[in-house]
Amino acid sequence: MKNQFVLLLLCICFTTSAQVKNYYPPAGNWERKTPISLSVDSNLINEAIQYALKHETKFPKNLMLTQAMQFGKEPFSDPIGPMASRGPAAGIIVYKGYIIAEWGNLFSVEMVNSVTKSMLSTVVGLAVEKGLIRSIEDKVSNYIPPIELANTTPSIDHNPITQTSFIYPFETEHNRKINWEHLLRQTSDWEGVLWGKPDWADRPSDKSEEWTTRKRFEPGTVYKYNDTRVNALALAATTVWRKPLPEVLREQVMQPIGASNTWAWTGYKNAWIILDGKMIQSVSGGGHFGGGLFINAYDMARFGLLTLRKGNWNGKQIISENWIKKSTMPTSANTGYGFMNYFLNTDKKMYPSAPASSYAHIGNGTNAIYVDQENDLVAVIKWMDDKSIDGFLKLVLTALPK
Repeated sequence: MKNQFVLLLLCICFTTSAQVKNYYPPAGNWERKTPISLSVDSNLINEAIQYALKHETKFPKNLMLTQAMQFGKEPFSDPIGPMASRGPAAGIIVYKGYIIAEWGNLFSVEMVNSVTKSMLSTVVGLAVEKGLIRSIEDKVSNYIPPIELANTTPSIDHNPITQTSFIYPFETEHNRKINWEHLLRQTSDWEGVLWGKPDWADRPSDKSEEWTTRKRFEPGTVYKYNDTRVNALALAATTVWRKPLPEVLREQVMQPIGASNTWAWTGYKNAWIILDGKMIQSVSGGGHFGGGLFINAYDMARFGLLTLRKGNWNGKQIISENWIKKSTMPTSANTGYGFMNYFLNTDKKMYPSAPASSYAHIGNGTNAIYVDQENDLVAVIKWMDDKSIDGFLKLVLTALPK
């Protein structure tokens, strides 16, 4: 009788363990479950979908036009990277790893703007894990070789030989103070011009007389969202890996989590360098000047699920759990921001209806991957008016079992 009781306990423990094992979608397939099968209120989920469709952004689907409307007042704001028109609002709700709701064209490969930054911070994290970067507190300048620019346009005298020159993006007195963490947290105040875009021309202040003369803030003390500086980080990371960052992302992250092969991570037309005798494009960290990540919603959801599971995918640690932890630690100069582009819900300031521990990978549009570990929830939200996202999340979170 005693042995039978022990066997019964073992069976119960085994069954319970099997039931709580996390689900990970295999490549090319993602299991769907009805909301009701997971005790989720299907009426509220349907209401959330209708809400998302109703609150689509009012900006044009022609993203070149949208870019001009949003950034046209900035000097040197013309796109120099590829752009593409978008589709209508779309999204996915993933609960406990399973898809419970979908709307819109989710296979459409579209620009997601600064969601790209989370991919950039990820490949930097992988470089740290691999030992290519010893510490994020190290000065970036100590890692950067002279960077040879590639210009394949023939010179005026029609010399067919490729024209090249070096740039030194971290060799000013101020820039030599910048470490990797300053760049990851957008607190570097990096100075300079990169790919024809001056740092001061990216979301400039209204004091134009100070654009090129103001005193620089000490790295780490002031936060400013600035794509030119993000692109400086992308260039630095490229020289550390000594190969294209999309190649790193594909091999180290996207293939292991079963993402499709339809996404693309692009840079600017003039952002080509020569490393080890090879021409490599230094990719951009967003779509402010064009370029960045073009990806479908399912692949976005897979990346969101990876970060939800603290970098682990079906037993394999893709991203260091410690890197996810650091990425979600508030920046002292802006407690609503972690590593790019982890926007944190610190004190529920961003999404009052969501847990304070939740965060989102956010890009203009709005494109967002909402990640909520308390509720085992991921939501991909595409082309929704930013101010409406909390209303959407409130409906979804209310639908979950209490």
